[in-house]
Amino acid sequence: MKFTAAQIASLLEGTVEGDSSTQVYKLSKIEEGVEGSLTFLSNPKYAQYIHGTKASIVIVSNEFRTESKLQATLVRVADPYAAFTKLLGHYNQIKMNKAGKEDPHFIDPTAKIGDHHYLGAFSYVGANAVIGHRVKLYPGVFIGENVVIGDDVIIFPGSKIHSDCVIGNHCVINSNAVIGADGFGFSPDASGEYSKVPQIGNVILEDHVDVGVGTTIDRATLGSTIIRRGVKLDNQIQIAHNVEIGANTVIAAQTGIAGSTKIGENCQIGGQVGIVGHITIGNNVKIQGKSGIISPLKDNEVVQGSPSMAYNDYYKSYIHFKNLPHLVKQLNDHEQKLNHE
Repeated sequence: MKFTAAQIASLLEGTVEGDSSTQVYKLSKIEEGVEGSLTFLSNPKYAQYIHGTKASIVIVSNEFRTESKLQATLVRVADPYAAFTKLLGHYNQIKMNKAGKEDPHFIDPTAKIGDHHYLGAFSYVGANAVIGHRVKLYPGVFIGENVVIGDDVIIFPGSKIHSDCVIGNHCVINSNAVIGADGFGFSPDASGEYSKVPQIGNVILEDHVDVGVGTTIDRATLGSTIIRRGVKLDNQIQIAHNVEIGANTVIAAQTGIAGSTKIGENCQIGGQVGIVGHITIGNNVKIQGKSGIISPLKDNEVVQGSPSMAYNDYYKSYIHFKNLPHLVKQLNDHEQKLNHE
């Protein structure tokens, strides 16, 4: 789709400087702009690129001034970054405005699907599933039996929602995520062999949860693995059976959380963090990347390291760690000096 500078200015409550009929059909960085693209200038260090950019329209601030004439048409707004973010959302909404059913697809006769849905090719909806309004299932999505999905949910290609799981409203599940596969439950016998413990619980995602690409959330052994409202999960995260994650917690990529651990609200967990099972992490906790959490954490703690310690203690200790070669040399020198005396 093409949009004119006048249409963009109207959407962003801005003003046009230049040809209001200039058209664009894609977005770009200012330094990579081409004819027909729209970009923005917010950070002053990128101002040098506005004179050479080939972008057709540039969003700038009301205060922006330049001595030389520009080729691009300008759209002036109060906050270019906020305006461009709003435009990205509008563009994404148009881009993902899919509807209808592509063939082949399968819907079990006992399943119920709301209005204005999209079913991509090779999508599968199992027995007794209940799917809300305006739900989009992209190609290759699997919805198991008895799954319940709320309104305005987007599930991207290749994702699997296993039986009995519950997905709230306004959730986004990115490609190849697996929700509700069996938890890692095995019991050893006297001979040392392992027998599988049946995993008969489910996974519950509350409203406004985002799940990243390739992330896996295991079903509970009994009861539910629960991801509370507003949680944001990055790519390739492993969440084990019976874990509970509190509202508005964010977790970066490659983090692993072992079974039955409870994480509080508004926590921030960095990438590649490992958390042992059966512990409780309080509210508003911050865990730096690559940390190993082996014991409970209280509200508002900030930790780093493996095993983790208080953030400030970690950095004080790290200074000494970096000085170890020098300290060892000093000790050796003193030892040699003492031996010669």
